[in-house]
Amino acid sequence: MEFLISGIMAITWKQLVMYAVGALLIYLAIAKGFEPSLLLPMGLGAILVNIPLSGVINQTVDVLNTTTGTAETLTQHGIIQWLFETTIEASEALPILLFIGIGAMIDFGPLLSNPKMFLFGAAAQFGIFFTIVVAALLNFDLKDAASVGIIGAADGPTSILVSQQLKSSYVGPIAVAAYSYMALVPIVQPFAIKLVTTKKERLIRMEYNPKSVSRTTRLLFPIIVTFIAGLIAPQSVALVGFLMFGNLIRESGVLGSLSDTAQNVLPNLITLLLGITVSFSMKAEDFVKWQTLMIMGLGLVAFVMDSIGGVLFAKLLNLFLKKKINPMVGAAGISAFPMSARVIQKMGIKEDPTNHLLMHAISANVAGQIGSVVAGGVVINLVMQLLAK
Repeated sequence: MEFLISGIMAITWKQLVMYAVGALLIYLAIAKGFEPSLLLPMGLGAILVNIPLSGVINQTVDVLNTTTGTAETLTQHGIIQWLFETTIEASEALPILLFIGIGAMIDFGPLLSNPKMFLFGAAAQFGIFFTIVVAALLNFDLKDAASVGIIGAADGPTSILVSQQLKSSYVGPIAVAAYSYMALVPIVQPFAIKLVTTKKERLIRMEYNPKSVSRTTRLLFPIIVTFIAGLIAPQSVALVGFLMFGNLIRESGVLGSLSDTAQNVLPNLITLLLGITVSFSMKAEDFVKWQTLMIMGLGLVAFVMDSIGGVLFAKLLNLFLKKKINPMVGAAGISAFPMSARVIQKMGIKEDPTNHLLMHAISANVAGQIGSVVAGGVVINLVMQLLAK
């Protein structure tokens, strides 16, 4: 009883805040269904790492010194700290391995049959670089500004990887912001799209006449993309390479059981481990800062500006195209696959029940997967070069 009372007395107000944050994440995961496979373990982890003298961070054990014959007390890393230092801090293994599963789940066929949608995968990364500039103007260190900006990729693993590689001080808040806004795509994107479009533009109809894509093209595509991305942004090779490796497993047709595993078991397991592992960086002393609120705000700016960037690019193209593009499709160029494409489809049907934009949006959304990881590599490369000078 005395130990219980002393433990309660050791709890700080910052730790109480983190208990509330953890409870909120668990609520959003269970009650709202927002990214439950990640927000649920992240929420519980936020509580675990903030329990005074938490064994998931440090463990104290008594061992017998065989030389002196006396008992000694040793402190060793707890399970969450060990996972963080081994799979994220030392090697970034979990975020990278997750891309195998993502690649295995993606069908690049719609994109290959409509190659111009590649452009939206690039245009919808505008918010990343816009936010990096804004964060730098707000006196964030360059590596932190870049890490905050990458939240706009709407890609949790990429956000974690970039912030970790750049040794940002805000890995925890960045991870929470990235996954929170991914989960809020159905709320944030319609708001952003309506800011910069008219009803007439949202009613633009698009025909879908897919071209057949040969098996050879499907097999060569992941190999060629890996090679080109490696030349453009060498730091993106791990991300793009593992994404395309997963897709190659899918398209090879000779690894059926491995493809099923890569699409289901692997990403689910890694996502659960990633959520509980990232919670190590959600310790109260690191998380409860005014900068965290700024990061959440800047992350929202990045996310909104990415969506707006894709929409405005579509409107620019329409100045030169005979067959107009519905600007809403441009917003699907972010990495939140397939949520963003579904949002665009729902918005299109709401404006006109006979207007189906899903396959166009899927094409842009798939391009966004490639665009986000390449953007992550470009950001890492640029920041490292600037810091080296």
